Amino acid sequence: MHAYRSHTCADLKKANVGETVRLSGWVHRIRDHGGVLFLDLRDHYGMTQVICDPDSPVFSQVEKVRSEWCIRIDGNVKARDESLVNPKLNTGEIEVFARDLEVLGAAEELPLMVFGDQEYPEETRLRYRYLDLRREVMQRNMTLRSDVVASIRKRMWGEGFREYQTPIITASSPEGARDFLVPSRLHPGKFYALPQAPQQFKQLIMVSGFDKYFQIAPCFRDEDPRADRSPTDFYQLDMEMSFVSQQDVFDTISPVIAGVFEDFGGGRVVDAPDDWPQIPYKTAMLEYGSDKPDLRNPIKMQVVSDHFRGSGFAIFAKLLEQEGTEIRAIPAPKGGSRKFCDRMNVFAQKEGLPGMGYIFWRDQGNGMEAAGPLAKNIGPERTEAIRQQLGLGVGDAAFFLGGKPASFVKTAAKARVVIGNELKLTDENRFAFAWIVDFPIYEKDEETGKIDFEHNPFSMPQGEMAALEGNPLDVKGFQYDLACNGYELVSGAIRNHRPEIMFKAFEIAGYGEDEVRKRFGGMVNAFRFGAPPHGGCAAGIDRIVMLLADQQNIREVIMFPMNQRAEDLMMDAPSEPLSEQLMELRLRVMPED
Repeated sequence: MHAYRSHTCADLKKANVGETVRLSGWVHRIRDHGGVLFLDLRDHYGMTQVICDPDSPVFSQVEKVRSEWCIRIDGNVKARDESLVNPKLNTGEIEVFARDLEVLGAAEELPLMVFGDQEYPEETRLRYRYLDLRREVMQRNMTLRSDVVASIRKRMWGEGFREYQTPIITASSPEGARDFLVPSRLHPGKFYALPQAPQQFKQLIMVSGFDKYFQIAPCFRDEDPRADRSPTDFYQLDMEMSFVSQQDVFDTISPVIAGVFEDFGGGRVVDAPDDWPQIPYKTAMLEYGSDKPDLRNPIKMQVVSDHFRGSGFAIFAKLLEQEGTEIRAIPAPKGGSRKFCDRMNVFAQKEGLPGMGYIFWRDQGNGMEAAGPLAKNIGPERTEAIRQQLGLGVGDAAFFLGGKPASFVKTAAKARVVIGNELKLTDENRFAFAWIVDFPIYEKDEETGKIDFEHNPFSMPQGEMAALEGNPLDVKGFQYDLACNGYELVSGAIRNHRPEIMFKAFEIAGYGEDEVRKRFGGMVNAFRFGAPPHGGCAAGIDRIVMLLADQQNIREVIMFPMNQRAEDLMMDAPSEPLSEQLMELRLRVMPED
């Protein structure tokens, strides 16, 4: 017999009754039923009930065993009494009578329990991650992650892609976040960087004549943590293709993403790729207040400024006299009660606003009536025009925010989500996808007036060189994101592969040709030697698994994540270097002020 096991803890069935078996695993829990000990033995695959009574030669040893001890059990497989069969377990028809026991690893008093659903502080869970990972939900999440990655690889190979690896130690490159720098021992005073993404390398792979590339790539960014973002590193499906248009990229990656969600989505509805809308960035920001809208929620915001110009509601009327201001309405079907409207007002105040104007429509017996402070101030004619524009009726409401969109759009987007959830308008049993397209390449700093890149600086402008001759703020890029249920899953672009267009694009943002050559010399030089048109995208593995696992925090699907302060409590990182290491690297740590 094998030194540790003849079967896993999920293998044994009624057909094994009478066999002598060997199992190894962790003691999940122990129950003493009047001198008969029941022990649930757990491994990665499942659970088996072990029984031990005073007739067992190892009864006294089993009495000493505690939760999470790692043990080996030899015993005989017995059928459970019909009334004691556990249909929730693969091994629920049998139990193993213990004949021999070996303690493979005793456990001290546990800082957190693996059995049960107790909640523990995140600090405890991360410090003792190896215990936290033993819990059923974490085992399930990590298995799901592995299966998703395997599925993605298989699908990409099926689409004619090959996987190539790109360097982990490279040059610093601005990708929109801070680099992690790595000092060079051989070149004192100089630094490598961990790649924020394989962006330049995958483009160089296209210049090298490899038509299709993909990689499950580690990426490193020194970012502030969020619930849906790791503060240090993450993994993405990185892909690039030559001789393609934007639509070609969509047609290639969409069935890969959809297939993964169909396979691992737990039966939830997955929108067919042919039905994924392509929404211009400007429209997304207007209707949803976000470039990653949750389309499970049917609410679309609308501009209703004209109904408030010169109206009796002085706050909005005066706002509209200022340049760049507007009034936006958030429809709320079924939200037509004062109680709900008051709740949403409290929400707005918690978001730092004085409140939200609202109108709701109710049945007065002799007809429909518009109620609320706004309705009284602007009168029945304007109120009726608003109702008709928004397509609302009795029992519905609308909420209003005004000013320059940048000042209220985030609150409006949150309000839309809250309204959809509170009124149960959001379809929780669905994965709803949308391509967001036509991103602006440039943005203007309101304080300094400086023009800079809004998004990826390597995107091809729509219209190429001719587009760069006009107003920079009107220039759109062949740049796109894929949103799902309020999260950005994919981001990509058709690349700017022409040096002259690249130099012009960077010049508009204030970067001279010499600086571009210095920062991106490898890529710029390569483009001089027959670069093909190319494009691609990257899909966030962690975020995909988070959605599939129905988790709200990305740390629940990462094996060994950092905490909110980008610390690894388990490995005590970051740590102070030894003096010898600093001397070898010719570095000195400056004390904090």
